[in-house]
Amino acid sequence: MGDWTWRYERTDGEVLSLTPADAPATFPSQADAESWIGEEWKGLLEAGVDAVTLLEDGRVVSVVDVEAASA
Repeated sequence: MGDWTWRYERTDGEVLSLTPADAPATFPSQADAESWIGEEWKGLLEAGVDAVTLLEDGRVVSVVDVEAASA
């Protein structure tokens, strides 16, 4: 089992050093990570996050366009 983390980004690809206060450093599973982002995406969008990338042990698993999720 790997460590699941989110990377927060802007549309231009800039990686943000944002660490939401309630975000665990890592998630125990992909489902836990995806559940968390499903609850927190509005706050991330308000904080200037345009996209998030889900990583497993540093390997890109998926990219989510936060702006598109709000439409």
